[in-house]
Amino acid sequence: MLNKFFGRFSEDIGIDLGTANTLVFVKEKGIIMNEPSIVAVNTRTNQIVAVGHTAKDMLGKTPPHIITTRPLFKGVISDFEITEKMLRYFIDKIHENSFTIVPRPRVVIGVPLDVTEVERKAVEDAVVSAGAREVFLVEEPMAAAIGARLPITESVGSMIVDIGGGTTEIAVISLGGVVTWKSLTIAGEEMTKNIIQYTRDVFNLLVGEKIAENVKCTIGSAIDLEEPETMEMRGRDLITGLPRQILINDGQVREALHKSIKAIVDNIKATLEVTPPELVADIYERGIVICGGGALLKGMDKMITKETDVPVRIATDPLTTVVRGTGALLDDQKLLDEVTLPSTGDEIT
Repeated sequence: MLNKFFGRFSEDIGIDLGTANTLVFVKEKGIIMNEPSIVAVNTRTNQIVAVGHTAKDMLGKTPPHIITTRPLFKGVISDFEITEKMLRYFIDKIHENSFTIVPRPRVVIGVPLDVTEVERKAVEDAVVSAGAREVFLVEEPMAAAIGARLPITESVGSMIVDIGGGTTEIAVISLGGVVTWKSLTIAGEEMTKNIIQYTRDVFNLLVGEKIAENVKCTIGSAIDLEEPETMEMRGRDLITGLPRQILINDGQVREALHKSIKAIVDNIKATLEVTPPELVADIYERGIVICGGGALLKGMDKMITKETDVPVRIATDPLTTVVRGTGALLDDQKLLDEVTLPSTGDEIT
């Protein structure tokens, strides 16, 4: 009863709980939050020091008693308590200017395709503990397809590839359900690690995660660029232990990323191989849609087209596709009922 009462004054929200970033969509307001999924914790007091951008700025710069942690690993919750506190921080921040004392919003949240029942329950429990009165779990590729405005309820095949931070989700959707899919743990973070390893092996230079990510975003590419690009990288020399700067070019970054990009493309081809021929015909005609941060890697769409002979387009604003999908579901209860995963509480009873 109290939940319903407080719910009247609460904002319904859609959340893309990503390994790299958490995005929040508020009904009738749009996307109001896009923060890194990073939390800084003071181990002496067990209190949260910072969340999101502020915590990200602390990466690699904290004293021993403050740890920066990512509570999600490969798309699933690895630290329940920190995730709950992070979600509570976001929910409270949304409602700080509203009249409600105890916010109890309805929440639509995306989960990976290969999530287990235990992992699903962890997400549900974390969101409820953070203050939600009702939780709807939706598969991320389904939310992404809705965000990309694909006709998911029609009898045509739509293929979506969501290259996120921790996972890459590949799905063929038709009639409101996922027909064939693959989920792999090679995505943006893995590519960043590839660059760190490459500079270590080739240049004997140890660089930080933020520097490697900046290089990936600035000169990283899946295919040869028309004009060569170079960038400075600073780190610690592994031989002398002293600071050092090197110049890295786009060809070297491409070489570092090659293995991860090839794995993603191979899995797209493998998904097409097991897709029913009628749906493959639709995909060949309509093309593949890619979204997520990995879609912004230069030439990623052209690389997939070259390897599959299927036209590829990048979704509009690919970083927000999933959260826009969850936001659209808040306005369409019928579609939400159709695509929501069964609650773990329903399955246990």
